[in-house]
Amino acid sequence: MHLSLLPYVIYKIYPPHIKKSPDAVIHAQDKLKEMGDLKSEEWIMLVTFLMALLFWMFSESWGIEATTTAIFGISILLFTGVLDWKDVIKEHSAWETMLWFAPLLMMATFLTKFGMMSWFSDQMQASVSGFHWGQAFIILSLVYFYSHYGFASITARVTALYSAFLVTMIALGTPPMLAAMSLAILSNLAGTLTHFGTGSAPIFFGAGYVSVGDWWRLSFILSLLGLTVWGIVGGIWWKVLGYW
Repeated sequence: MHLSLLPYVIYKIYPPHIKKSPDAVIHAQDKLKEMGDLKSEEWIMLVTFLMALLFWMFSESWGIEATTTAIFGISILLFTGVLDWKDVIKEHSAWETMLWFAPLLMMATFLTKFGMMSWFSDQMQASVSGFHWGQAFIILSLVYFYSHYGFASITARVTALYSAFLVTMIALGTPPMLAAMSLAILSNLAGTLTHFGTGSAPIFFGAGYVSVGDWWRLSFILSLLGLTVWGIVGGIWWKVLGYW
C-alpha cells in the first residue's frame, strides 16, 4: 500500500514540468537511427559495464572489494580511450559527492566509537522509563526513525542504535516480534530522509535534478506518509498475524 501511494503523492506535491510526450517514441527511434550500429568504444563500454556488474554481484564470494571493481572498470575505459581524464574530472557532482559523503560516513562511525551513540541510547532509555509500553514504543520508534538525520549509513545507525532501542522496548513490555520488526522496517524507510542517508542517495542526488531543500522537504512529507501507513495498516495486519 505504501509503495502504491508514493507515485501519486509525489506527483501531486512535486509534479513534473513535462506531463505529456506523445512523440517521445518516434524521437527516440529517429535518434537511434542517427547513431547507427554499436561502435567499438560502445562495445568496450558495454562489456566493462557487464563485468563490473558481475564483480559486484559476486564480490563477497570472490573476495573483490566494490572499490577495486570501480577502479578497474575506470582504468579499462581510460586505457582503451573510451574516456580520457578530462571526461573524468568533468563529473563535478561525483567528486563533490565523494568529498562530503566520506566525512559524513566517518563522522557517524567515530560518534559510535567514542560513545556518543551509547550515551544517546542511555538517555532515551531513561526518558521513557515508567511509560506504558505503547507510549514508549511510539516515542522510541519516532526517535529511532528521525535520528537517521545524523547518519550517512543505514548500517552505521543499525549498529549503533538498533540493539539498544530493541532491548528498551522489550524491557518496557513491547511484544518482542513487534519491536524487532518495527525497528527493522524503520531502519530502511529512513534511508531516504536525506541526500546522504544511504549509499545510493548521493548517486541520485548527484544527478542534479533535485535541490537539497526539495529533497529534505519532500522526504519529510513522505516520511509522514510512510509512518502513517506502516503504523495504522501495518499495525492492524501485524495484530491479525499475532505479532502483538
